[in-house]
Amino acid sequence: MQLNNGVIILTKYEFLLDEACEKNITVIENYDLTGTQLKGLYGNNIIAIGNTTDSNTERACVLAEELGHHYTAVGDIIDQSTVENRKQEMRGRIVAYNKLVGLRGIIEAYLHHCQSLSETAEYLGVTEEFLNDSLTYYTNKYGVCTQVDNYVIFFQPNIGVMELI
Repeated sequence: MQLNNGVIILTKYEFLLDEACEKNITVIENYDLTGTQLKGLYGNNIIAIGNTTDSNTERACVLAEELGHHYTAVGDIIDQSTVENRKQEMRGRIVAYNKLVGLRGIIEAYLHHCQSLSETAEYLGVTEEFLNDSLTYYTNKYGVCTQVDNYVIFFQPNIGVMELI
């Protein structure tokens, strides 16, 4: 939480914690997920965030995905050997990508003069890995580029935005 001219500004992580609270979802931080490669886990209105997350930025990415699973998943999807579970896993990630990055977020980063992937990730409050994953998703969905209002967003070869005049 930051103060900006007397106004309280929540970090993305704090904002997502508030969202979880409003949905009556318990969030357990620093949960021991030893023996798994999971960074987070959702089940029965409980989200566990693993103790290997290094920052609130990474925790925000994990929490957004687990909230995505709350909204989209049915049943236990830990076993990723089935097509249906992989689809449900992806749906949760898509919710997180759209919530934390989104096409509008990419445009906002451009308007705030972000020049690189790392600057864009920092501006959006996500990890570079999460931003890369979201860009891969957007590339698979839209192709090399897509238009939003009077902007063209390029996903390859590098992230970029061009304003149409």
